Amino acid sequence: MSAHLGRRLRRGATSGAVVAAAVAALAASQAPEMTPPPTDNAGGDRAIGAGDTAPPAGDGSATGDSPYYTELPPLNTPNKPGLPPVKLPVITGPAQAGIPASVLAAYQRAEQSIRSTAPGCNLPWQLLAGIGKVESGQARGGRVDANGTTLSPILGPVLNGVGFANISDTDGGAFDGDRTHDRAVGPMQFIPSTWATWGQDANSDGKRDPNNIYDAAQAAGLYLCANDRNLALKADLDRAILSYNRSTEYLNTVMSWFEYYRRGTHQVPDGTGVLPVDRSDDRGQDNRPLPTSPLTPAPTTPAPKPSEPKPDPTKPGGPSEVTKPPTKPTPPVKPPVTPPTKPTVPPTVPPAVKVARLTVVSSGPLTATTGSAFTKTPTVAALDAAGAPITGVSIRFEITGTTDTRFSGGATTATVTTGSAGLAAAPALRAGEKTGSFTVKATVVGRGMDATTFTATVTERQADALARVGGDPLSAATGATFAQSVQVKATAKGALAPGVLVTAVIADAEGTKESADGPSFKDGVRTLVLKTDENGLIALPSILAGDKAGAYVLRLTAPGGGSTEIKLTVTAPTATPSPSTTPEPTPSATGSPEASPSPSA
Repeated sequence: MSAHLGRRLRRGATSGAVVAAAVAALAASQAPEMTPPPTDNAGGDRAIGAGDTAPPAGDGSATGDSPYYTELPPLNTPNKPGLPPVKLPVITGPAQAGIPASVLAAYQRAEQSIRSTAPGCNLPWQLLAGIGKVESGQARGGRVDANGTTLSPILGPVLNGVGFANISDTDGGAFDGDRTHDRAVGPMQFIPSTWATWGQDANSDGKRDPNNIYDAAQAAGLYLCANDRNLALKADLDRAILSYNRSTEYLNTVMSWFEYYRRGTHQVPDGTGVLPVDRSDDRGQDNRPLPTSPLTPAPTTPAPKPSEPKPDPTKPGGPSEVTKPPTKPTPPVKPPVTPPTKPTVPPTVPPAVKVARLTVVSSGPLTATTGSAFTKTPTVAALDAAGAPITGVSIRFEITGTTDTRFSGGATTATVTTGSAGLAAAPALRAGEKTGSFTVKATVVGRGMDATTFTATVTERQADALARVGGDPLSAATGATFAQSVQVKATAKGALAPGVLVTAVIADAEGTKESADGPSFKDGVRTLVLKTDENGLIALPSILAGDKAGAYVLRLTAPGGGSTEIKLTVTAPTATPSPSTTPEPTPSATGSPEASPSPSA
């Protein structure tokens, strides 16, 4: 009899009255109206998974209202004073709180990804776990490979209209292997037409696979967040679950597991999860009706009544006198003892829900030069409606814009929790090599409030003075190379200016425009941009004199006003005189010279 009764309790666990009692008991002990978002203090976080950046809109039935597992979790619900105990169906064993490792990781990864792209939805991973439990028993107890894909397909019944919806084939059998009708597929039991819209590639393997727990969990999360739902609100939460399977019984079953997992779970190895047994399509299967035996057996025979005494005519008093049996004194009735009741603890309101506004605390412009750190950081205060600071609020800072500025560690996002004064300061900002403006947005994690923005600017490094370091005047003959080297020092307010971009131009004699001929750098280049080293120095490359003699100017300029000019002189080559010839003697008229007469003659 006890085995028969236990079977009835399990298989009838989700019938109307019992499920209503279970959910009512859960609501009395847990059921806050708001679902608190998890606290994320990890700096440099990023969206996990490669799924879409925002959930598309649309209601419907993700599963085609396919069958699901109907067993309820273990419940320990206190009885209210003055009410009889509520008997609830239970599944014994602490293993029910265990979730296979890969499956648990997929749920938590989906929550983090969607909270980064649709924070106003407030998706809790325990809701995905509740749906995964009733749809597939957590992927058949976590029978998945290292990538999260089920070891064998999980398929619902053929949706041919016989006991289920009638859905003709929409995928050519690609996912469910049926070219006539559709079937729910994978650990989250998507029908192919729904997967075509919501399918995700959360594990970045290039495929949107409904049989992969990572892809399916993220798709389910986005589906539940459709139509701008805020799952921290009970009404939106109910609508989201009913859009997955349009059944009040389904809603109650999922909510039971959702509340159960919120009380605590633990990780178990893949393939060792507890498998549920009873499904919504098992009732009355094979023409076997569910047991209908009453919980308490009815009495079989009426209880005998005590016989009344008859009069004895032989005793005094005659026939009319009746002797009554002696009666025992009635014991005093003890007053009922009412056990003391525990005081009702109001549900805890998450800190994020209390925030009425974020106020900018840091003042002054946020500026920095390329390659340097910002001296100030964006800071906000989380305040309630009365202006009081709120502690423990998660604030997410995000850099947007075209510069390459980053938080410390190289991240573009960071999450910081407010302290006792309600303040949250972003990590230090460091500018890259790109100049321009960018924005830092501050938002409350788990709330759909408008972002508080900070505008910041990155400028070039500057030098207000440039000067040549030593050296002789620069001169060279045409066709030669200037032998003198050119080194220039940059300073800003008297200090060395490293990392400054200095522009060098070889100009005409007036220094007004780039020269069209004459001296040049290598390959005829006459304009160069050079960066000063850590000592604020630049060394110019060799300068070719060119083929045209004349005066030229090497002009150098830097952001911040620093400039200097260096004269370049190109000379023509010196002319070399040709060698002189010795004149020959002129012959005389008589032909040959005669000897002059001697003095004696």
